[in-house]
Amino acid sequence: MKLKSIFTLIIYVVLFSACKKSNTDVTPTIPTVLAASNSTNVSYGTSTLQKMDIYLPQGRSVTTTKVMVIVHGGGWYIGDKSEMQAFVDILKTRLPDYAFVNINYRLTTTTNGIAFPAHEQDVKAATDFIYNKRAEYNISDKFVMLGASAGAHLALLQAYKNTIPKVKAVVDLYGPTDMTDMYYNPASSLVQPSTIGFVVAGSIFGNPITNATTFNNGSPIKYVSAQSCPTIIFHGEADSLVKPSQSVSLSTKLNQFNVVNQLKLYPGEPHVYVGASLDDTINKTIAFLTANVL
Repeated sequence: MKLKSIFTLIIYVVLFSACKKSNTDVTPTIPTVLAASNSTNVSYGTSTLQKMDIYLPQGRSVTTTKVMVIVHGGGWYIGDKSEMQAFVDILKTRLPDYAFVNINYRLTTTTNGIAFPAHEQDVKAATDFIYNKRAEYNISDKFVMLGASAGAHLALLQAYKNTIPKVKAVVDLYGPTDMTDMYYNPASSLVQPSTIGFVVAGSIFGNPITNATTFNNGSPIKYVSAQSCPTIIFHGEADSLVKPSQSVSLSTKLNQFNVVNQLKLYPGEPHVYVGASLDDTINKTIAFLTANVL
């Protein structure tokens, strides 16, 4: 009996020591920090223009990484995402917790038959493409839209007309907001019918009389409601392509519905501005997003 007890004790000690050694030898699991990733000319459709550049930040996650979709201008008939690259580069540094998606979309020419709402549909398709891949990209469902000129017009339509994804804020850089008013009350450089055609009828085809529904559907101001997302608007008061009144009217409509918004007019600045005004735009944009996209 005594020998049996000693043998049992030895086995217990050996097993205990082995378990203790095994526990201490386990290497702790260190969470993987995702590296930054850039992908250019990612297709979201069959057209050669339906491409986007995707910039994913380091350490991104499905809970913390917000997404900004950026839309270039050009009157709906020219332009390229490369024109917005300076914005991307600056914002990547200033908003390190954001992913950025810089998109191209189909453009209207005199021969390709592409007309509104093709441009709007492309912005939606690009946004949906990213939204549906947020698990793969490790990004959240918090989307922000930013556009310049015609791109701002398209960004506003995406923000105000769609609920999936529900856009958290939109940044409008001197974008058209009321297409019918723009047709009948063009800016100073748009007094010739041919120029009016390039800005409005050139992308929509027709006029507000023969194509009233399309003009209405293409006017962001018509879709403002109490559920509209926070909006920050920038416009040069010397803009000769898009009247500053387009932005003033949008802000007024947003105020009527008590929607958070901010309007900044720059005295003496034309349609596209640089320097101190551009720096101010970036600073105000970051402050606005920080306050309203939580």
